[in-house]
Amino acid sequence: MLASVLFSLMALLIKLLGQQLHITQILLVRQIGMTIMVAPAILRNFPGSLRSERPGLQLTRVFCALIAMLCGFTAVIHMPLADATAIFFAKSFFVTIFAVLFLSEVVGIYRWSAVLIGFVGVVIMLQPGTDNFSIYGLASVTGAAGAAGVMILLRLLSRSDSAATIMTYGALGVGIVMTVPGIYFWQQPSRTEWILLAAVAVVSYYGQKCNIFAYKYGEASLLASLDYVRLLWATLFGFLVFGQFPGLSTWFGAAIVVAAAIFTIYRETRRKRDWVAASSVHDRA
Repeated sequence: MLASVLFSLMALLIKLLGQQLHITQILLVRQIGMTIMVAPAILRNFPGSLRSERPGLQLTRVFCALIAMLCGFTAVIHMPLADATAIFFAKSFFVTIFAVLFLSEVVGIYRWSAVLIGFVGVVIMLQPGTDNFSIYGLASVTGAAGAAGVMILLRLLSRSDSAATIMTYGALGVGIVMTVPGIYFWQQPSRTEWILLAAVAVVSYYGQKCNIFAYKYGEASLLASLDYVRLLWATLFGFLVFGQFPGLSTWFGAAIVVAAAIFTIYRETRRKRDWVAASSVHDRA
């Protein structure tokens, strides 16, 4: 729950900064700040933290993370917070699709139905063919696909690489790629903007720490469901700071997306429990 507040606050800070600063500059400073904070963990294992059994997948993960952040944060800057947050939840459905394509997972009719219904909810929020349609809505969907790609790659990388190596590539990779465009689009921040930039890095770092801690000790299905509380925080922050309140289509579409995503989580959890039960029976036999 604390992570959901921090991630929503991070989006708010990025939206505020994005009114004056380029997104690549924001990401560059964010990554520098986060790298400084994770430096002790990186240096403890250096240079072993750079040794990867699958460096190609590590670089692909960095690419997917870039897509997720550039597109997702661009949508946050130019759209109401609640709208961008709700559309970004489509990542759950992309995870299912990518799991079938790249992990050879078997998905039944119920989960495929949930994916299709979920995308109907996304279309309702995007409102294609109307005056409310925005290219930034598509950017949010693209960012969701990038985030799903990161999650799938993490599953693959965790089989061969240590957590320290994965963390190192993630912290350094995005920062290195953002260096050139971040410097090219650089504008001298004001004192207030420097404070907000530092806050983005700190909030992002501790949001991830809370998330990692939660998933280390908590039940994954419950935690994944709680992630949707971010929509309530995004709505509150958007209303208080920008005077933006979601329209009926956003609420209706978001309700469909969240319901379909939670059903997908439920089916995934049930499938794993059935598999564990079957394995247990087989071992006793």
